[in-house]
Amino acid sequence: MTRTLALEIAVQDPAGVRIAGIVGAARVELAQALPLGGLTASPATLELSVEAARAAGVEVHALIRPRAGGFHYDAEEIAISERDVRRAIDAGVDGVVIGALDGQGSLDLDSMARLRDAAGGASVTLHRAIDVTPDPVAALAAARLLGLRRVLTSGGASAAIDGIDTLRALVAEAAGEIEIMAGSGVTAASAPALAATGVDALHFSAKRAVAETGGVRMGSASDGVGGYEVTDLEIARGVVASLGR
Repeated sequence: MTRTLALEIAVQDPAGVRIAGIVGAARVELAQALPLGGLTASPATLELSVEAARAAGVEVHALIRPRAGGFHYDAEEIAISERDVRRAIDAGVDGVVIGALDGQGSLDLDSMARLRDAAGGASVTLHRAIDVTPDPVAALAAARLLGLRRVLTSGGASAAIDGIDTLRALVAEAAGEIEIMAGSGVTAASAPALAATGVDALHFSAKRAVAETGGVRMGSASDGVGGYEVTDLEIARGVVASLGR
């Protein structure tokens, strides 16, 4: 049987969801603040994105991440994440994307199980917290035992193309029992080589920066009010075309 490579686009709003539908992606990972690695989207963003996804024919998987920085969370942050998982499921998402590490940098199995259970049987993905664990292959085995659906990973590198050897090792370890999705810095140039590793899916953002300047500084943005990023249709089309689709 021919393996079908699924495509997932990281988006921040309903407009990004619609672009994912146009280019034939199977699903989106919905978040906000992608320049920070992604944070939990607002309830209204979840609701409107789910509505857009139903019309576009794509799945919505909500990133649940309470703050920027590392993935070792205290009890209150896990409680926040648990409620966010439940709210996302109630909003109609198809799955959630989670990750929590213990004080030694390995998967926090108790917290992961708690968040998994909060999803109530919906699809659960382990995000790139796996890439900062001491042993990504061991973390993958733990994710499989937890019954997670898939793992989003760059192979422990900042860009997936630089973690390609580890990605191959993860595909072998998964043995078809948990999906491996390659992500981080995926472009039209790197997508074909990543697909050739045998991963089940590619994750990319196809984002374009929009600059905003102002005379009054807002927060810690160095350029005034700060810029933002949007999903770009032509960039997304370029990645898809590089895969011969």
